Amino acid sequence: MPGTIPPPPSEGARRRGARRAALGAVLPLLLLLAWELVTRAGVFSPVQLPGPAAVVRAGVDLVTRGLLLPYVGISVQRVLVGFAVGAALGLAVGALVGLSRPADVLLGPTIGGVRAVPSLAWVPLLILWQGIGEDSKTTLIAIGAFFPVYTTAASALRHVDRQLVEAGRAFGLRGLRLLGAVQLPAAVPGVLAGLRLALAQGWLFLVAAELIASSMGLGFLLQDSQNNGRTDRILLAIILLAVLGKLSDAVIGLFERWALRRWA
Repeated sequence: MPGTIPPPPSEGARRRGARRAALGAVLPLLLLLAWELVTRAGVFSPVQLPGPAAVVRAGVDLVTRGLLLPYVGISVQRVLVGFAVGAALGLAVGALVGLSRPADVLLGPTIGGVRAVPSLAWVPLLILWQGIGEDSKTTLIAIGAFFPVYTTAASALRHVDRQLVEAGRAFGLRGLRLLGAVQLPAAVPGVLAGLRLALAQGWLFLVAAELIASSMGLGFLLQDSQNNGRTDRILLAIILLAVLGKLSDAVIGLFERWALRRWA
């Protein structure tokens, strides 16, 4: 029942989780092995595709020079702040559109059109409006995070079981009380799916955001490495973006499982 404390996972569930994690590591390990074999066979030149050891050396070099950890830190900060702002706005506007027919008619078509604008198209405007500081970068990431949460929240709230809503009204719930007690809990699975998509979108928009006259971050590392022909650093930045994206998604996944046990 909603509101009860879920029991701790059983030994069997922990074993299944460990087995799933082990199976999930098989493909990355195979790709790593194939990468090493291809580079040793000379299929590509070291400039085109440096080996895994060269990428590790590039990472160690950046760490010893005191650059890699600040780059990772500022990128994570930008994504988290932009995600928080975009997700909050997406949930608020999605709730309005999902619960109000006039708001849906008034706002839905315009938001749907704006959603189709590519991320890089926002860069010139954000530079003009907000300059080249952190605000423009955070805003671009927030734009990317807004639309998945808005779309899933509006759809989930629009399709909440009418009987649940009527039951809540029968108990005297109206407005925000009805939304918090009945409608949002019923829409939890859809909203959580939107949050996961929004966080992934935030990482996608990060690279575009760090093209805005940035001097730090993984997006800057990608651009700077391309300009200097450092393929090893390009691969390092790509791998770090993949790892950070997966780790952040795993955190949202843990919250999702807890929230589904709590409210679903």
